[in-house]
Parts: sequence; structure tokens; C-alpha cells
Amino acid sequence: MNTKAHWENVYSTKQTNAVSWFQPHANLSLQLIQETGIATNAAIIDVGGGASILVDDLLTAGFSNLSVLDLSSAALTAAQARLGQQAKRVQWIEANITTADLPNQTYNVWHDRAVFHFLTTPEDRQAYLDRVQQSVKKGGYVMIATFAEDGPTQCSGLSVVRYSLPALQAELGSNFTLLRSLQELHDTPFNTTQKFIYCLFQLMN
Repeated sequence: MNTKAHWENVYSTKQTNAVSWFQPHANLSLQLIQETGIATNAAIIDVGGGASILVDDLLTAGFSNLSVLDLSSAALTAAQARLGQQAKRVQWIEANITTADLPNQTYNVWHDRAVFHFLTTPEDRQAYLDRVQQSVKKGGYVMIATFAEDGPTQCSGLSVVRYSLPALQAELGSNFTLLRSLQELHDTPFNTTQKFIYCLFQLMN
């Protein structure tokens, strides 16, 4: 199945609060971003942000230099409709993160909740990491949340790669220094739970 077609179908046929990854608020992501101590005008990109509430929470917290990237135009449209006039304060990028043309050395924070675990081939993961290292400023922060090693084996009908903390560190490599890691037991809208690990890295080189 074409990946873009899959996600366009998901966001065109389901309410944004009726998908397993929905959160009323992105509390843990916001907490980790704020713990970096970045200024409110620092550049933040939410990769695979789709219709996530994180952008709302960041705007409410006073952050003003925000980008949201997603493969699905339907997801981005849903987020823009929810934000109304505030959507004009955000840069919206419709792209596949493995092929996206991102600006060089621009972002202070790269945030990804539930994208990296969908990259099931080494080639896609390397393409993703190439874009991280190209577009994040040296010394910038990279926050990745993936399914834990005992998390789901599939999501939205697609296979995923589950990670332990050492496995995720090994996948990213020595350019990424781990600053913080947390576990989350995510409650889905379907009264089930999903185990995530959240990791905050600093890009060193």
C-alpha cells in the first residue's frame, strides 16, 4: 500500500480523536521540550505532527517559531481547522520525512512522537537521520517517542519496529547524546494501553 494513500485514508475517514495515538494534551512531549530550557522563539519542528494537539500546547506555552510536518494533507487540514486564526502562526509542511527538503541547521528542537517506529527498513531510518542531522542546529535537541520493546507490534494496520532504550540509542548513533528517557503507558480512545519510550537527545556533531 502507498504510505501516503494509507494516511490520507485514515485522516479522511476517522475523527482525529478516534485514532489510537490521540492525546487530549501532549503533556510529556511539552514537559521534555520545556526541560531543554530553549527560548520561546526557538525553532521547533513536530515531525509527523499531523493533527496532534502538541502545536496547540506549544502555542499556549508561548512558543512562536513552530513547524508541523506530516505526510497527510488531511491531517494538517484538520489541525489548521482546529486552530483557526492561530494556524497562521505555524509553518505547515506536507512531506514524507524520508524525502523531505528541510532547511539546513535551522531547528533547535526536533520532536517525533510515533513516526520513527514506522520506519521498518534501514534505508528509511538512515534517510530520516540524515534529515535530522542536516536540519537540526548543532547542540540542538531531538525528542523521539516510539513503541517500547513490549509495545504493540502493529499500528493502524502497519508493521512497526519496537525499541528498548539501548536499541534506540544504537540506531541513532554516537552523534546523539541521551539526556533523558521516560516511559509512558498511553491510554488509547479504545480503552487499551500502549507502551512508549520517550527519549531526549542532544545532537553533538
